[in-house]
Amino acid sequence: MVLARSEVARGRGPAKGTAVRLGLLAVPLAFFALFFAYPVVAIVGRGLKDGGHWQFGRFGEVLGDPDIAHVLWFTVWQAAASTALTLLIALPGAYVFARFEFPGKQLLRAVVAVPFVLPTVVVGTAFLALAGRGGLLDELWGVRLDTSVWAILLAHVFFNYAVVVRTVGGLWGQLDPRQEEAARVLGAGRLAAWRRVTLPALGPAVAAAALMVFLFTFTSFGVVQILGGPTFSTLEVEIYRQTADFLDLPTAAVLTLVQFAAVLGVLAVHAWTVRRRESTLRLVDASRTARRPRGGGQWALLWGTLAVIAVLLLAPLVVLVERSFAGPDGYSTAFYTSLRSAASADSTFSVAPLDALWNSLAYGAAATVIAVVVGGLAAAVLTLPRLRRGPSGRTPAISRFVRGFDVLLMLPLGVSAVTVGFGFLISLDTPPLDLRASWWLVPLAQALVGVPFVVRTMLPVLRAVDVRLREAAAVLGASPWRAWREVDLPLVRRALLIAAGFAFAVSLGEFGATVFIARPDRPTLPVAVARLLGRAGETNYGQAMALSTLLMVVCAGALLVLERLRPADHSGEF
Repeated sequence: MVLARSEVARGRGPAKGTAVRLGLLAVPLAFFALFFAYPVVAIVGRGLKDGGHWQFGRFGEVLGDPDIAHVLWFTVWQAAASTALTLLIALPGAYVFARFEFPGKQLLRAVVAVPFVLPTVVVGTAFLALAGRGGLLDELWGVRLDTSVWAILLAHVFFNYAVVVRTVGGLWGQLDPRQEEAARVLGAGRLAAWRRVTLPALGPAVAAAALMVFLFTFTSFGVVQILGGPTFSTLEVEIYRQTADFLDLPTAAVLTLVQFAAVLGVLAVHAWTVRRRESTLRLVDASRTARRPRGGGQWALLWGTLAVIAVLLLAPLVVLVERSFAGPDGYSTAFYTSLRSAASADSTFSVAPLDALWNSLAYGAAATVIAVVVGGLAAAVLTLPRLRRGPSGRTPAISRFVRGFDVLLMLPLGVSAVTVGFGFLISLDTPPLDLRASWWLVPLAQALVGVPFVVRTMLPVLRAVDVRLREAAAVLGASPWRAWREVDLPLVRRALLIAAGFAFAVSLGEFGATVFIARPDRPTLPVAVARLLGRAGETNYGQAMALSTLLMVVCAGALLVLERLRPADHSGEF
């Protein structure tokens, strides 16, 4: 899979490297071309074409609409505010997890990451149970935050806290503290040493985390749809409304392209910050930098971080569980019991709501297999050695394409999932790709979201494999496939399992595309929760809380397993 240096020296390396790259790229390229690019282009073309001609004048009409301008402004504003608030609250937590050693640290690290893998629908439901109409705060003090911008911002912090802790904290724990200590010995104060030594080293990681948080909040859908009500709308929510409620495909197409351009810009900057972080730092074993807190200030920081985690991250989840048991006649399992059968005449479903759990598990398993295969091959391509520059001094086109492909792999995280889902319906409707009635339509859409997580999880580990091991296998006559099986696979097996776990967790929570393509008799858990919340009645609300709790338990269980597999010195992005 990787070129031996002896082959490069004999001049056969570049040609063989190009062939290997093209061969490995075939599957990821075909997958993204058929199930991402084609549906998106089809739905955008359907909206912007009239009589076979592109109607680019629609951009001026749509973007000149005051209501759309307000949506654009709110989308950018809430994403920037959510990012700033997340950094403010999460950076102290990143320091605590990086530098302090305390009982239960590994378990708490897993607990902190649970919100990140929860579906946005469940996050919105949890905050609704805490601060919505009839929620705990409403019952106790008459405080309601639903349809409030603060509910949206706090829910985004809840969702993205782990992004900052893992991205920044993972790197912070591997920075050599002796550099800052040397600055203090030379006379710099604690704050000055941190500002001049540690902060510049952390800069790329902080920037990468901020950009990822901005990306996730810029494209927020489930949280804003549930907590924002009719008052607040992001681009993603507006695309859904224009498509599903008004069937205004031209407006939806314009908004999709605007969002696509913004996301592409964010991802390009993010890729630059990641390359800078990887190329400029010398890291040490994280286990050598963590120690027990010393002094009142460090203990206060630790307890303050634990308080933030308890109030901001755990409280909504605890209230979600409490609401799922709180029936009209006191606490009971009535809502859980009612999930096992198709409910009353005003039911949202023609099947038992609990069937959504089994549907989600089956869809998630299939999506995980697809994501691991596609994402694993893509990661393998991205870790191949760069080809040598040609006589003109320019990098070969294949190398430039592969670097661009790294950015493109992240696009499904930012491009409107609503557009992808509706694009599936209108584009995959003719043989041999008539998949509208196929069971595989949902896993294919979910796998699009899982692939970026597989790639970002596998890349650091694959890049850490010593190329000399592969070269030795090649010298001994092993084929590229056997060298990968005998050398790479044993070293990356744990990372592969972690990638599969992340792909499974995010597949369970995919909502934007699935809400369009899931059949009424085979809903997924997020779709079921959204439908239940959309209907009045205490039974529907209680069932939504019960289903959300079940989904939370499944995601949390998967994450706890991943945390046990996670290497102690892992500093990947997720």
